[in-house]
Amino acid sequence: MLFALFQLKFAVITPALVVGAVAGRIRFTSYVLFMVLFSLLVYAPIAHWTWHPEGILFKLGVLDFAGGTVVHISAGCAALAGALVLRRRKDHIAKKELTPANVPFVLPGTGLLWFGWFGFNAGSSLGANSLAVTAFAATNTATAAAGLSWIFFDVIRGRKPSVLGFCIGAVVGLVAITPAAGFVGVPQSLFIGFVAAIVSNLVVHFKNKSSIDDTLDVFPCHGVGGMVGMLMTGIFASQAVNPALTESGWAYGNFTLFYKQTLGLLLVVGYSFAVSWAIFKFINYVHRSACLTKRKSSAWTLPSTTKNITPPR
Repeated sequence: MLFALFQLKFAVITPALVVGAVAGRIRFTSYVLFMVLFSLLVYAPIAHWTWHPEGILFKLGVLDFAGGTVVHISAGCAALAGALVLRRRKDHIAKKELTPANVPFVLPGTGLLWFGWFGFNAGSSLGANSLAVTAFAATNTATAAAGLSWIFFDVIRGRKPSVLGFCIGAVVGLVAITPAAGFVGVPQSLFIGFVAAIVSNLVVHFKNKSSIDDTLDVFPCHGVGGMVGMLMTGIFASQAVNPALTESGWAYGNFTLFYKQTLGLLLVVGYSFAVSWAIFKFINYVHRSACLTKRKSSAWTLPSTTKNITPPR
């Protein structure tokens, strides 16, 4: 029961991440339908591939400690598909910058997310053991490094450092360390957070110059952050940190693991984007058909309040 509830936590958060990319452009009923279809057609297959002993990625030797591919890459690619399928917001077309309504609330919200993430990463050791401590320390270090990296990179690019920038960077660090938390040491986690924040910052910059309307930058932060984390796992995973590993990463002379991580990354990106694109197209078709049917039925129905009015003589 405990294991089932733990897995359900992963399952429910993954489609919830996607709503950040389509906020303001999707009906609640359509989003509920998306959650159902995404959970069945995208999340469940990728989770089986990655974590089940009979899964194709598991057999290949792809490492994902706490959901880098299963949660963040799949959600990020689905968010990109949704942003491309749905129409752009008027504010986005007019290039209006929408800032948070209450920045002081963003900071405690990030702190709650940071704290809750320890349940994801440290909890993925499935016990209160030394591996959980390693994952806990790696998660905390990568997150802090990413937050600082984000604001310092903003300063280098001539932008003003801000609390909001630190919070965004911290989330990217949490995402990037997720697949690697139980496989890398603290020094390596610092480097992972540092690199992931810079890469995501650049992707956000390029996305803002494009016509892609990803409302809360779900793809640059979760999708790209997860990709960086998966590749970094292939570089820095160490048998000294986790003796259960059959091989260490590229940094220790083994290129094979990095190759496997890249192969698994490409498979998940292609599958999640393609199927999510089809899901959004299907929901859009269903919604348009329902609206058209409603208009036709209302056009042929006379109002019940209509009365026969005799014209004056």
